Amino acid sequence: MTGYLIRRVIQALVVVVGVTIIVFILLHLLPGGPARAVLGQRATKVAIAAFDKEYGLNKPLPVQYVTWVGQLVRGNLGFSYKLNQSVDSLLSENLPRTAILVGIAAVLATVVGVSLGIWQAVRRNRVDDYVLTGASFLFYAMPTFFLGLILIIIFSATLQWLPPTGPDGTVPIWDQMTNLILPVATLTLVYIALYSRYMRSSMLENLVQDYVRTARSKGVSPRRVLFRHVLRNAVMPQITILGLSLPGILSGALITEALFNYPGMGYLFWTAAQQQDYPILLGVTLIVGIATVIGSLVADLLYAAVDPRIRYA
Repeated sequence: MTGYLIRRVIQALVVVVGVTIIVFILLHLLPGGPARAVLGQRATKVAIAAFDKEYGLNKPLPVQYVTWVGQLVRGNLGFSYKLNQSVDSLLSENLPRTAILVGIAAVLATVVGVSLGIWQAVRRNRVDDYVLTGASFLFYAMPTFFLGLILIIIFSATLQWLPPTGPDGTVPIWDQMTNLILPVATLTLVYIALYSRYMRSSMLENLVQDYVRTARSKGVSPRRVLFRHVLRNAVMPQITILGLSLPGILSGALITEALFNYPGMGYLFWTAAQQQDYPILLGVTLIVGIATVIGSLVADLLYAAVDPRIRYA
């Protein structure tokens, strides 16, 4: 297991380095360069030259990259001249809120989706299986923003049960739990549909395997066969799907936060895109890229923990 862990961590570090290189290239592909993007289109050549000299942008690109990575290691992600605040401080304020939203949605989607998938596999080709299959297709095909609008219309405008906006960020988020329900539901329902479909297919595939027939022939109870033998093998693809779906969850959080005015990292990215605040856009892109790599790494490690054959191979 130790050797497998070391290999996967090294591979993840290589990918993270690749992500930093891509973000660094994007920084220098901005129209007119970083100085023009920061100072604006009316900046004079003298002002641009002074900016480049002050921030070392007149040095060779390899030297700039090493300097930039050194700043990243120290937690310096740049400075937002639009908001007059460092990017790392902005992210430290907004990232925990996004982590709460994405974390709750991921946990609920996994628990409910896996449970529904197991239920559908056990009740396959029956009325409840057909109903849940139709609902999962409907939610999976529905864009996040459209689902959010429907929930707002039903539960806020029509029934007036829930507020149409997310927590405002001025008070602790746990004191505004009702404001959190619709954003979480919007982000969760789509992934419940995804996980339940994959879990149902995986369960049905394993239920017809030889080891299941062998266990049943030995007199093992159906419940023990289902949860002791089938579930452990059927849940393995879900681990990979959960790790690979992290970018989709984060992108869904961007749309959800913008729709509900939820003050998180996605909403910060949305407003920065409208204001052409490039340091924030690149900082968020870098964080999301690193989070995606970490999610894939965690999925691989969990996969190896569930199936010893992976790490031995």
